[in-house]
Parts: sequence; C-alpha cells; structure tokens
Amino acid sequence: SLPRGARCFGVRTSPSGEKVTHTGQVYEDEDYRKVRFVGRQKEVNENFAIDLIAEQPVSEVGSRVISCDGGGGALGHPRVYINLDKETKTGTCGYCGLQFRQHHH
Repeated sequence: SLPRGARCFGVRTSPSGEKVTHTGQVYEDEDYRKVRFVGRQKEVNENFAIDLIAEQPVSEVGSRVISCDGGGGALGHPRVYINLDKETKTGTCGYCGLQFRQHHH
C-alpha cells in the first residue's frame, strides 16, 4: 500500500491495448514508429521509479540536519543537506525522493 497522498503511476494501456510507458508514450495505429514492434510486443518496465520510491518507508533520524547522497559512489547523486527543524516536517531529497523525519525523544 502506498503512503497517504502518494500517487500511483503504474502501467496503463491505451484504447488499442498497447502498454503506455512512464513518459506517456503510445503510438497511433498509423504511426511509422510502430514498425520497430512488427512481429513482437512492446516491452515496458512496469516498475516505475516513482512508484518504487513511494513504497520506501520514511527514515527516522536523530539529528536535525541529514545528508543524502543516494547511496554514494557512481550510483549516487551529489550530496544534499536537508533541514528537519520542525517536529512534523518530513524532508525529501530532491534527487532521489527518499524521505527523512527527525525522531524526537
């Protein structure tokens, strides 16, 4: 189940039955670009990143400021610092979408 307020961007199908990609790409029957799918099905990865990140739980941290680098190394992103000053504030990384909340004790 998705968190409250999260939207689901799962795979949809067009009126012709063709799978729609995460970018909304769907071709009309007369479109010349459909020639690449002659004799085979269009393969669409059904695990959209926006859905997968929405399934991740909010990380409880003890500090007021948290840094996120997306896992570091070549697979990460530039390090960003997120302020978690307010008790109810959930900070979200602008690169990868991970969410953090300060644990108040």
